[in-house]
Amino acid sequence: MEKFGIPRQAGLVPELEARVELLPEFSHPEAVRALEQFSHIWLIWGFSENSTSSNLTVRPPRLGGSTRVGVFASRSPFRPNGLGLSAVKLKKIVTGGDGIISIIVGGADLLDGTPVYDIKPYIPLSDCIEGALDGYT
Repeated sequence: MEKFGIPRQAGLVPELEARVELLPEFSHPEAVRALEQFSHIWLIWGFSENSTSSNLTVRPPRLGGSTRVGVFASRSPFRPNGLGLSAVKLKKIVTGGDGIISIIVGGADLLDGTPVYDIKPYIPLSDCIEGALDGYT
């Protein structure tokens, strides 16, 4: 996926698939054992094509681009730490002929070559907070 074709948030284009390839040192069946029991996973990744920003405020598109909010009250890709977080649908786990394990996900919002730092199962009991406020969205 090219930079200007990426959905603004994960899940906005559910049919959009991405392949997360595990590094050789983690490409072992033990590393993904029981992961297929989950319908969704969290990806923690890096905005590798953005520079980190020291701006403390941003203009979210949801507010028309004219109102400023604090960077930590936004989902702007221009983060002080350059980390991204996406909840995606786990479609399948495959092992290539080279032994590299790939996780195929749906609804991704990642650029080709995006570094993924961690993968965690989405657990509705703890990840979906009943009564949570959605701020200005």
